[in-house]
Amino acid sequence: MSQRSFIFDSYTLPSGVTLKNRVLMAPMTNFLSNDDGSVSDKEIEYYQRRSGGVGAVITACANVNEAGKGFDGEIGADRDELIPGLRRLSDAIHEKGAKAILQIFHGGRMCPPHLIPNEDVVSASAVASLRPNAVTPREMTEEEIQQTIKDFGEATRRAIEAGFDGVEIHGANTYLIQQFFSPHSNRRADQWGGNVEERMNFPLAVVESVQQAVRNHASTSFIVGYRLSPEEKEEPGITIDDTLQLVDVLAKQNLDYLHISLSKFKQGSIRDEQDTKPRLEMIQERVGSLVPVMGVGTLITPDEVEKALAEVPLISIGRELLMEPDWVEKVQSEHEDELRLTMKKKQKEDLLIPEPMWSKILSVPNWFPLDEDEQ
Repeated sequence: MSQRSFIFDSYTLPSGVTLKNRVLMAPMTNFLSNDDGSVSDKEIEYYQRRSGGVGAVITACANVNEAGKGFDGEIGADRDELIPGLRRLSDAIHEKGAKAILQIFHGGRMCPPHLIPNEDVVSASAVASLRPNAVTPREMTEEEIQQTIKDFGEATRRAIEAGFDGVEIHGANTYLIQQFFSPHSNRRADQWGGNVEERMNFPLAVVESVQQAVRNHASTSFIVGYRLSPEEKEEPGITIDDTLQLVDVLAKQNLDYLHISLSKFKQGSIRDEQDTKPRLEMIQERVGSLVPVMGVGTLITPDEVEKALAEVPLISIGRELLMEPDWVEKVQSEHEDELRLTMKKKQKEDLLIPEPMWSKILSVPNWFPLDEDEQ
């Protein structure tokens, strides 16, 4: 048994669900679902291959309605007919001993038009993102906002009926929930926009809708997490001061964790290079005594994960589990010297990373450390 004290501690979340250890699989887009949003056999195999060691698997994002589909090959949680496939997915994860958490989201202005009915991309306001070739979305109506809030609750009901142990509300990475919180994408003058407190109204309404669904439909303890990005580069954009006010409120919402989306665990400000204080540390100091904080970001070796767990109670790892699906098991059995810390093209079959995900991995420069001998 490994001597590492933090990684293999069990951890009981506020809802009462106990994770067998403190390392979770991070949510990663995989492009593996069928075109209609149903779970594919390839997807089942991909997740099952990575569910053996972690305390929980957080899936790739699942859209809560048809206007929110952000990726080709994305899981859908927007219709009851998708529940049987979702149940196959939760069963596959459970079979390997991990808890299963479905990440639910709406892409907002980041949705590719070809995936959306009538190419009618919507957001908080009619403001395009700053990415190249971005479309200008249509401002959502009051009726659409209310329906989307309900849709998050309905997606949660479907996750419960499909046997998942929880959901993660995706309020990060520039998608719709973040778009409502951001002064860049939200220029509304009604109850859904305005100052920082008023821009919290939509995220908080989504949280309440999700929790109402849990109260109505879950017969056992059910995890509700929330993912957020601490800052935006845009002007105006989300500042760390905005986020600290947001987490003050989120910490009082009976959530099981706050998952802080960062590219590096110790990442400082993306708005001011002179401000190097880790954003995760600031959030942990602010609300860590009230709600569990989960960190993520370029944690590759067991030593790095162990040090990170000395600062926050939970860690998610992503790329590491793509390169090394047995990461947790090898650390636990003291075979750390066997960990694969680079991606080798000849390992494609063993890693169960099918197309089109494999080609995406190889096409993005510096996304994965590739074995130089094989390029």
